[in-house]
Amino acid sequence: MAAPRRDHRGIVGAADFLAHVDFRRPEPAEPLRRYVEHYWLIDWDLPEPYVSHVVPHPAVHLVFQRLAGQEPFVELAGIPSGLFAQKLEGRGRVCGIKFRPGAFRPFAPDHPVSEWTGRRVDFPAAFPTATPATVRAVLAPDDEPARVAALDAYLLSLTPRPDPQADLAATLVERIRTDRTIRRVADFARAEGMSVRLLQRLFAGYVGVGPKWVILRYRIHEALEHAETDHEVDWATLAADLGYADQAHLVRDFTATVGVPPTAYAARTSG
Repeated sequence: MAAPRRDHRGIVGAADFLAHVDFRRPEPAEPLRRYVEHYWLIDWDLPEPYVSHVVPHPAVHLVFQRLAGQEPFVELAGIPSGLFAQKLEGRGRVCGIKFRPGAFRPFAPDHPVSEWTGRRVDFPAAFPTATPATVRAVLAPDDEPARVAALDAYLLSLTPRPDPQADLAATLVERIRTDRTIRRVADFARAEGMSVRLLQRLFAGYVGVGPKWVILRYRIHEALEHAETDHEVDWATLAADLGYADQAHLVRDFTATVGVPPTAYAARTSG
């Protein structure tokens, strides 16, 4: 499978975010890369509260958290339907696992991934094998390799069984991410030799959202990255490149997802 991405696609105001926190994305152990895109480690010590925002990827996350004034805990985070916001204050630490889109199901084979969509579930309810010792092993060390080793050890202990359907779902999501010509679900299903209904059922069971959602979300990620990094964006050309009928459709989707029009967002981040 393809190597994990190293950009910050999806983080709203990435430069501002990175100025407030220490953020790293180490790789998991090689046997886990079939299932896990990367780990993400965040540490912060803030004099004032800060709210981070992310346009979510079509991925499930398992998140070990130590927040100010709370006991350490773990959550299973399904795919949010809209913009994800998290308030950070004081001193804290998060160690997250980002599963490859489509590849989480082997860790919870009795549950369709759509069951977790839009939900943040207390860890013991989803994975009863977790122990306080596991949480301490992940969150206590200041040493990054020790945290990564603890995450590796925990996931390997769950012994996920390879699932060809999960591999297929992951491959199809990756194809959507990398191929700009994929614009319509019906055309995509036909090209893959599947009916639309079968494709939608596969995505519900293994990705958690439908293929149309994934196509639209990756368009917004790309538009967001252009707004963050390009000095001047030709929005009409970008809209055409991303498969939109016109610039107005891109503006509408971007605004609905991020909360501001792309031109306003670009002006804010460049300032």
